[in-house]
Parts: sequence; C-alpha cells; structure tokens
Amino acid sequence: MNKKYLAAACALLLAAQMPARAQIKIGFSAPLSGPVAVVGQDQYDGFMLALEQGGGKLGGQAVTVLKEDDQLKPEVGNQIARKFIDKERVNAIVGLGFSNVMMASHKVIADSGTVAIATNAGPSPVAGALCAANVFSVAWQNDGSAESMGKFMQEKGYKRVYLMAPNYQAGKDMLQGFKRFFKGEVVDEVYTQVGQSDYSAEIAQLQSAKPDAVFAFYPGGMGVNYIRQLSQAGMLAKLPNFSVFTVDGTTMPALQGAAVGTTFGAMWDAALDTPENRAFVAAFNARYKRVPSEYAATGYDAARLLDAALRKAGAQAGDKRALAAAVKAAGAEFKSVRGPFQFNKNNMPVQNYYAFQVANVGGQPTVKVLGTPLTAHADSYQPKCALR
Repeated sequence: MNKKYLAAACALLLAAQMPARAQIKIGFSAPLSGPVAVVGQDQYDGFMLALEQGGGKLGGQAVTVLKEDDQLKPEVGNQIARKFIDKERVNAIVGLGFSNVMMASHKVIADSGTVAIATNAGPSPVAGALCAANVFSVAWQNDGSAESMGKFMQEKGYKRVYLMAPNYQAGKDMLQGFKRFFKGEVVDEVYTQVGQSDYSAEIAQLQSAKPDAVFAFYPGGMGVNYIRQLSQAGMLAKLPNFSVFTVDGTTMPALQGAAVGTTFGAMWDAALDTPENRAFVAAFNARYKRVPSEYAATGYDAARLLDAALRKAGAQAGDKRALAAAVKAAGAEFKSVRGPFQFNKNNMPVQNYYAFQVANVGGQPTVKVLGTPLTAHADSYQPKCALR
C-alpha cells in the first residue's frame, strides 16, 4: 500500500478512536474563593445542573465548560475575559462576577463581539450608554430589587430610612434604585468597604440616628456578618430590617433564626410557586443537598437560555453576531424559573420583583411571599442605550 494512503488510513482510524471534541465551548467566571465564594459556586452549580439535565449538551450540541475564579478582583476578571476570548476562543462567557469585575472586562468583551451572559450583575453604565449587542444579564439590572423595596417601604408608610451598602458600583446602584421609589427622608447613606467583616462602628451610628427602618445591600459573607451583628446589638428586635441580596439562599444556612423578621426584595426565591421553579428547587436540592439561592437560579436560567439560543443558531453558533441575535430572541421564549422574562432593548431583564419575608414557622425560619411590588419591570437606564 502507498505510504501516503497508509498514513491517511491510520490518521482516520486514530480519529475514530478519539472522543468527539465539544462543539461548543463556554467560559465560566465568578468569585469562587474568599468570603463571597458561595455566590459564585451557586451560579456554577445552577448552570451545571441544567447542563447535566441536557446530557452535557445545550441546543443539541456537546459543551465544554472552562471554569475560572475571578477572586472578586477586577484585574483578574479582565485577564480571564482576555484568556477566554483570545486563547480559548469560547462561544460564550457566563458569570462575569460582581459589578466591579464585570465593569473591568466589559470593554474587552463588548469589542470582541463574544456573547457574554451575566448571572450576578447589571451595572447601570452597561444598562445605559455602554450597552452592547453581545452583552446580556440574565440576572437583573442592579437597581431593580432595591427599587422594589423602595416602593414597598413607601407604600407601607415609612418616613425616615437609613441606607447602607458596600462602596462599589452595585452598592451605589442599589441605593440609587431605592431612592428612585422611596420618597421619604434618607437619614443617612453609608458606604462601607467591599469585603468588610466588622460593622460595629456603623451599627453604633445607626443606633444613634434612630430611623424608622434600615435598608441595606450586603451580599454573601458580608450579609452574614452584618445581620449577625445587628442581631447581637439587639437591633433586629427594635428596628424594621429591609434588604436585598443580604438575606437569601446563600446566607440563610448561616443566619438561621437571626434572619427572622427581615423583609427583602428579589426577582426570585425558592418560595415562588410555579411549575418550573418547583421542579428546579427539587432537582437542585436532590443534586447538591441544599436549597438554591437566586444565584443558582440565574445560573440555571443562563444554561436554559443558551440551550434555546443554540437551537435557534444551529450551524451558525460559531458566528458571534448570529449567536447574539439568537440569545436576544430566546429571552422571550425560554421558560425562566422566576416567571415572566424577556430582554429589554439594552439586554437587561424585564421581570417581576417580589417582596419576601423570613418568618418563624414551627421553630424554623421560613420564607414567605408578601407580594409583587414591581410587575414586568424595566430599568430606568434603557433610554440611554442606542440598541434597538
């Protein structure tokens, strides 16, 4: 046999014996270490649950997921984005970290045209003038949950409210959103360091101010420390406590009874009674032996969104513009665990925001739905977005 044909035959035989290469490559980036690691891990676990349910495929195509830890550091997030785009040539980036990390990598991603789906951020600049056709948030525009609490507290008749949040983009967005709907007096607006663990000085200031209520945003480990210290200072029994991303599925296991009485705003909680959500909560609990958080829900929805988008894109999944257009269209079609969902023109969600409260039921802290302060809510920044 001719040596050239023999070599070709051997190459074909070897290729047939090798495992098939993934057709779709997805880069996943989130904080997976430090005090907010649980936030990133829940996003990843939610995403991977949906992928497992699809037999390792999305849109009928085999998927490889590359996981990276941004360490809650903007410069690290930027490096990861560049690696995903330039070296790994991923079809999509999921996660994108906290708002400060997302902002640091936003230009790189937007300029590349690579599809990116945030599962924990919707910074106001990205919702407005910096919107990009390939950058989406399947989570929320940052202001949304806080806007719902501002409206809820306004309707409940609170007059003087004390505000607290970490000093970064999301913290500023949250408090700005709250003030957009709350029309009473803001007694003080306090910004603390990102990752801060001791709030004794701030709690002493809060006690001295004597407001009608306090509203705060402290995700992950920051929220656990903040609520515990409020409880230890006896403030939870004296002062109505409202929050967003502070008392949720990531912090409840640590807080337990300390969370009772807290009212919080969110686009999702395990307490939502919809067929899709009941199935998701049961599946997540069975797989990971814990109750999912809103971060797990957004991770799960990101995978389901990509599943629908990749089916739409078909053979054009490798075309960045075609995939971005498919993601946008799929937003109005896939079944979200949160209920109604679609993308606005700025690629931020239009969705409901609910009010929840932690109550003591039979000696156990239990989340109850109080109402829906904002229905099919669109953010206030989309008029600044040039997309159509």
